Amino acid sequence: MKTIGQLAALVKGAAITGNPDTGITGIEHDSRKVGKGTLFVCIPGVHVDGHTFIPQAVAAGAKAILTTRTDVMAPEGVAVLRVPELQTALDTIVPFFHDYPARTMRVIGITGTNGKTTTSYITRAILRAAGYKVGLIGTIQIMIEDEVLPIHNTTPDVVELQHTLAMMRDKGMDYVVMEVSSHALDQNRVAGIEFDTAVFTNLTQDHLDYHKTLENYKLAKAKLFDHVSEQGTKQGKTAVINIDDAAGATMLEHAKCAHLTYAIEQDADLRATDILVHANGAEFVLHHKSFGEMALKLHITGIFNVYNVMSAVGAALAEHIDAAVIKETLEAFTAVPGRFELVKAGQDFSIIVDYAHTPDGVENVLKTARKIAKRRIIAVFGCGGDRDRTKRPIMGRLAAELADVVIATSDNPRTEDPDFILSQVEAGVKEAIGTKHHEKITDRRQAIFRAVELAQKDDIVVILGKGHENYQILKDKTIHFDDKEVARDAVAAKKGEH
Repeated sequence: MKTIGQLAALVKGAAITGNPDTGITGIEHDSRKVGKGTLFVCIPGVHVDGHTFIPQAVAAGAKAILTTRTDVMAPEGVAVLRVPELQTALDTIVPFFHDYPARTMRVIGITGTNGKTTTSYITRAILRAAGYKVGLIGTIQIMIEDEVLPIHNTTPDVVELQHTLAMMRDKGMDYVVMEVSSHALDQNRVAGIEFDTAVFTNLTQDHLDYHKTLENYKLAKAKLFDHVSEQGTKQGKTAVINIDDAAGATMLEHAKCAHLTYAIEQDADLRATDILVHANGAEFVLHHKSFGEMALKLHITGIFNVYNVMSAVGAALAEHIDAAVIKETLEAFTAVPGRFELVKAGQDFSIIVDYAHTPDGVENVLKTARKIAKRRIIAVFGCGGDRDRTKRPIMGRLAAELADVVIATSDNPRTEDPDFILSQVEAGVKEAIGTKHHEKITDRRQAIFRAVELAQKDDIVVILGKGHENYQILKDKTIHFDDKEVARDAVAAKKGEH
């Protein structure tokens, strides 16, 4: 247990009202999670001000309040810790409170526009096959070995993240495999984490609503390589970098530690050759000085997955995992939820659900589908609201170029008008659609049903944008929505089962 006095001593300009020896059992910024002895963090948000929840937090057992305000009063027996700047204080005191859990485990951070989730799942599988206990912090979920916890951001904030890492340490994890978003790096949500291996997958247009320019986005990603290069308590720091991607050079510049490069097009430490991509998987040969050649037959397909495999193999080699374990794991690996995932409902055409929600993601998936398509590709896709608007016409144009039938629909509209989002997507579709069949259906369920209705034997219906998500965010509510479930319903309806 730490005291308020110990926490205050870490922060320049901090002041305490109340007893500095007040013991703290936890740190929370959500009053619903407060328990006996908690330090309640008052975050002044855009829509909700944490200060208004002080009474609830105290009633639930909070023994101290963290704030930047000088006018906050607390009941008898509750201390107030005032700091000049809230985020800076949290970045310092939260890792300290949990005794820096990342220092006791090996931490692998994976960043990039696309491929983070697949890379993290493959890396986790390899480490577990090598006999290690592994925690995963990712887009889809948090996993502590086989225990699954829900997640709301690709990288949680410093309070949630350090709590999660402490839980993983207390449950005996040897490794943590973490997806690290550009937002998290830019906002320093990874404060207090000592990374051991950092992986860069690729960089393509995304999140420009936040970063404004591709250069800013790239430099945010590069911060992971600044982190892994810092002197820490552990030895053996490595940067694993895709040098076929132009941004790889920037990541290398920021990595002042050992490098392991990978590529298909260029000479690199780890390279894939003799690549054959087909409907049910991919075959290729990996080359690295530690094992010479490794011939692989995989159950996942697409050139993008060849890169994802190399990312994971690079991380495994950086952590000195045996080549035989790597090969055996890769050849047994099947799929990641919502990543080029086949939906089988007894239909005589294919349905693929994928999370692709960037221009590069859409292009990769549709090009892979084209390589395995016997007949037409029917693409169903949309773009999220309150996100980078500049990518909408680009994604529309790519869908029109690469698919045979295009059905533009809603994704997660959030607070935006779905029809306005679609008008921006349509501008790109119209540039390239020519005489191909094209429809605009705002309701996503109806759009998926329409695609399935149009599908004939040996066609491929590709449903893009939401992948593993089982919800849809609308202006005033979040509803249950799962592309795979809807696709199965549509097949049943087509067969006359509904």
